[in-house]
Amino acid sequence: MRKFILNSSIISSIIGGFSVIQTTRKGPRDWRLILMWLSWGITLALAVGSVLQSDEDARELEGH
Repeated sequence: MRKFILNSSIISSIIGGFSVIQTTRKGPRDWRLILMWLSWGITLALAVGSVLQSDEDARELEGH
């Protein structure tokens, strides 16, 4: 769990999520809002994927 909390890409993604939430509350609701949520979701998925890949690479190096 610590590997996710302390990762800079995860932290950046979470901060971006707060920005999208604020825009959803105060901004107009149109097609751009859907794209913002989609973009944030992709960013979060990539951040989680990179953490998992890093962890897998580290475990491979330990094994050899």
